[in-house]
Amino acid sequence: MSTVVAQSLHVFGLRAHVANNIFFFDEQIIIFPSGNYCVKYNMDQKWQKFIPGSDKSQGMLALSISPNRRYLAISEIVQEKPIITIYELSSIPCRKRKVLNNFDFPVQRFISMAFSPDSKYLLAQTSPPESNLVYWLWEKQKVMAIVRTDSQNNAVYQVSFNPQDNTQVCVTGNGMFKLLRFAEGTLKQTNFQRGEPQNYLAHTWVSEDKIIVGTDTGRLFLFESGDQRWETSIMVKEPTSETKNLEKIQESESLIQFPTISSPVPSYEQVILASGHSQLVLPQVFAIAAYSKGFACSAGPGRVLLFEKMEEKDFYRESREIRIPLDPQSNEPSQSDKQDILCMCFSPSEEILIASTSKNQLYSITMSLTEISKGEPAHFEYLMYPLHSASITGLSTCIRKPLIATCSLDRSVRIWNYESNTLELFKEYQEEAYTISLHPSGHFVVVGFADKLRLMNLLIDDIRSFKEYSVRGCRECSFSNGGHLFAAVSGNVIHIFSTTSLENISNLKGHTGKVRSIVWNADDSKLISCGTDSAVYEWNLSSGKRQTECVLKSCSYNCVTVSPDAKTIFAVGSDQTLKEIADSSVLREISAFDVIYTAVVISHSGRMIFVGTSVGTIRAMKYPLPLQKEFNEYQAHAGPITKMSLTFDDQFLLTVAEDGCLFTWKVFDKDGRGIKREREVGFAEEVLVTKTDMEEKAQMMLELKTRVEELKMENEYQLRLKDMNYSEKIKELTDKFLQEMESLKTKNQVLRTEKEKQDVSHREHIEDLLDKQSRELQDLECCNNQKLLLEYEKYQELQLKSQRMQEEYEKQLRDNDETKSQALEELTEFYEAKLQEKTTLLEEAQEDVRQQLREFEETKKQIENDEDQEIQDIKTKYKKKLRDEKESNLRLKGETGIMRKKFSSLQKEIEERTNDIESLKGEQVKLQGVIKSLEKDILGLKREIQERDETIQDKEKRIYDLKKKNQELEKFKFVLDYKIKELKKQIEPRENEIKVMKEQIQEMEAELEHFHKQNTQLELNITELWQKLRATDQEMHRERQKENVSLIKEINELRRELKFTRSQVYDLEAALKLTKKIRPQDVPETVPSEDVCSAAPTMRLNEQEETGRIIEMQRLEIQRLRDQIQEQEQVPGFHPLAGIRLPSLVRSEVDFEVQTN
Repeated sequence: MSTVVAQSLHVFGLRAHVANNIFFFDEQIIIFPSGNYCVKYNMDQKWQKFIPGSDKSQGMLALSISPNRRYLAISEIVQEKPIITIYELSSIPCRKRKVLNNFDFPVQRFISMAFSPDSKYLLAQTSPPESNLVYWLWEKQKVMAIVRTDSQNNAVYQVSFNPQDNTQVCVTGNGMFKLLRFAEGTLKQTNFQRGEPQNYLAHTWVSEDKIIVGTDTGRLFLFESGDQRWETSIMVKEPTSETKNLEKIQESESLIQFPTISSPVPSYEQVILASGHSQLVLPQVFAIAAYSKGFACSAGPGRVLLFEKMEEKDFYRESREIRIPLDPQSNEPSQSDKQDILCMCFSPSEEILIASTSKNQLYSITMSLTEISKGEPAHFEYLMYPLHSASITGLSTCIRKPLIATCSLDRSVRIWNYESNTLELFKEYQEEAYTISLHPSGHFVVVGFADKLRLMNLLIDDIRSFKEYSVRGCRECSFSNGGHLFAAVSGNVIHIFSTTSLENISNLKGHTGKVRSIVWNADDSKLISCGTDSAVYEWNLSSGKRQTECVLKSCSYNCVTVSPDAKTIFAVGSDQTLKEIADSSVLREISAFDVIYTAVVISHSGRMIFVGTSVGTIRAMKYPLPLQKEFNEYQAHAGPITKMSLTFDDQFLLTVAEDGCLFTWKVFDKDGRGIKREREVGFAEEVLVTKTDMEEKAQMMLELKTRVEELKMENEYQLRLKDMNYSEKIKELTDKFLQEMESLKTKNQVLRTEKEKQDVSHREHIEDLLDKQSRELQDLECCNNQKLLLEYEKYQELQLKSQRMQEEYEKQLRDNDETKSQALEELTEFYEAKLQEKTTLLEEAQEDVRQQLREFEETKKQIENDEDQEIQDIKTKYKKKLRDEKESNLRLKGETGIMRKKFSSLQKEIEERTNDIESLKGEQVKLQGVIKSLEKDILGLKREIQERDETIQDKEKRIYDLKKKNQELEKFKFVLDYKIKELKKQIEPRENEIKVMKEQIQEMEAELEHFHKQNTQLELNITELWQKLRATDQEMHRERQKENVSLIKEINELRRELKFTRSQVYDLEAALKLTKKIRPQDVPETVPSEDVCSAAPTMRLNEQEETGRIIEMQRLEIQRLRDQIQEQEQVPGFHPLAGIRLPSLVRSEVDFEVQTN
């Protein structure tokens, strides 16, 4: 065997279409298939351990783990034959416990498996057309029972055991839901399938006798003991606008586990093809997983629903929704959640849910997050990192950084770190990526897409293109070892570009077929290429011409590599050989032993060669190449290997394949030659960042710093407020407690004084009691001594009496013994005499018996003779009777004929009656059908009621969410209140003014309201009075008309008099004003006289007093008349003349005052 050894270290990938492809070994470790391995992954410590598949395996089909977590069953195809391998997980490393490969029944492959609850039995379902269900006692490789589950070649998706019963199993498939029980060496179906058959994709046991089953039309059924108890349909919902604007999902730190096995989907492609014809947008339930509160099920692409059991009923209601988030790194973010969830499981603590999808991704979610996000859908996170979902076509590594670059047909480019086993960068594009090459510095990458060749920078958080070349369909590209050049293939032409000037400096033409592989020599002076034209060329880059060539028409080459000294070329192709070429000739051909080599790589030391095969295996061999089969082969991938590469220090081997998985291998050389290459300089930690990104980050940091400062100030202010509040509260509490302490002290003092008083009284009472007790004790002692003396005397007397009685009884006993012996003697004598008499009587009786026997014999003879005679007489008598009976029999036969006719007529009547009964039964059946249809209507109405209840619950959830938002707004309001307080301090003076004005306005409004109330009250009174007056209006109108006319005349006369008086007053005032004007002119000319000066004011005073008296008298008269009118108006039935209104007294007074002034 070869001394070159490769040990698998880490894998980046998942095989999603293996049935039941994820579950838990313990709380921290999950198991999932990747390549041709099963991977044990520790979610906390991030390490991986591998369970290798069988040698020459063609791929895994299904997995199953035992309930006790000790055994793992893997279904595989090995050399076109199915096998089941059972591993013991508790051993380190995991070892094979049993291999089931000898079958007495036809089988193509096993598509679903399940362990029994006690892990002793294994259930396996074979694929159509056989569709056998096999029940194994796997430890002894004994088939306990086998039964065909389907005879119509329908797909079977899942089998499972009852979690509480070894003998009961469940099988679901297309049109199939069967419960079977193992008894007496056979599996017998225990349920009868009713209703229209469905395509049952998945199921899970939620209790000992209840199963939840999902279909391809989004329907869920609950079966109890095989009978349907509940049904619901999953509604398709569009994602909200919030989910469309999600940011990039970060890598999750919390991962998941669960004891219950989730639902496998072995025929996912078959289901997709079958559903593709119907063009229906119904959600397909590919996976169901049970937990303590209910169950989780997939509900269409990117969507999981949680159902919880209702408390009072055995039904389930939808409680929460979980979605796969949109990926901003994707070229179509809206399509990132359009992937079906194929498998799910919960952690043992039911804290985390994990799911695998049809695009080879693993997602997880913490269940507590779903509790928080009620009302809105929760979102999954990546379990590890985004993985490739299609064949990986390109692989490259660099020198200065521990990076791996891959590209895939899933249109993505990913940068991995093989030192930390993480995903550094990831981006999706519009076109498929065929090839990739990483610059030795690790800062640039060149990628060949379907439309263009792009040269891109690897930034800190992005892969950004900075140069595009119109090289269409580039299948191969490679940077030179120095990094100053890179080559790209377009069909049969190789383009050479400069990394510094970014220009095409040369084109190498010579291949007649497509170029499949290119490689640079160590000093970048030569380029080696191979292609489908069976040619291997060595190009001289300085001249741009071929230097050597090797053409073999029988081989289409797949890959080529060159030794470090550039003297030897190694090529692999379709002829199943590894060729060693030097100087344009093939030196040696090493057979591949019936497989095709697809990739080859040689170490930088030149001592190790690794080749990849079309069946996914890796072969490690030393150089010089062995002539015989001397290599180590490792079963790594589940598809043909597409690319292989070694790191610059020859420590790690990297392999990718069509299964979408990337493996990293640790390489060892047992001889120790040429593998220990110490690095002089460590890996570079520098990254590329654009200036705009740095400026944006700096601006963002400044904004965040200012925001932090604001928050600090706000928090400090809040803390000061809280400290003040708390100090006030503390002060209040201390005052309160001090008061309470004082009150308690006083109370304690009072209680102490009371206690002392009680102690004194208690001591006195005890002394009294002790004295009393001592006196009573002395009295009792005296009394008891006397009683004891009396009792002792009585005792002496009784003792003497008992002695006497004992003596008397002994004497009586002696007398009785004597009498007894005498009576016994007398009785024996009496019975002996009686026995003698009886013996004599017995002898006499025996003699009588003998005499009677003789007499009996004699009488017997006589009786026999008599009886013979009597028998003869009886014979003759009965012969006569027989003749009479025969005659009567003939007569009865005639009567029976008559009776038969009557019977036939009665039979016809009975048939008529039965026909009537059948018609009545038909009517009864029709009525029963009507009853059933009505019952169905009732069920439909009940379902409608249930749906409306669910909508009400959803509305209540929405109300709860709004309440939560309201609480958050209240918190925000508290912050705004503080700012408002600051502003209020500035506007406080204005507010005081506004407050005064508002108080005035309020007083005026109060007065106005008071006036309005009075007005309304008066209007009400007026309407009431008008209603009362209408009845008597006409009668009272005639009677009062005359009085009104006379009253109006008087008022008019008074008005005329008042007018005349006002005119006089006006004339008088005019005269007075005239005198005022004249007098100042006369003053300097005339001599002042006291008489004149005193007479004028007196006259003026008298005139004014006279005028005032007249006005007052007229005012009183008018007021009297108005009072009289009001009194008359209050009389019922009074109605004033229409159109006649009196002038307002107030108005006339005002007019007068104006005139006087």
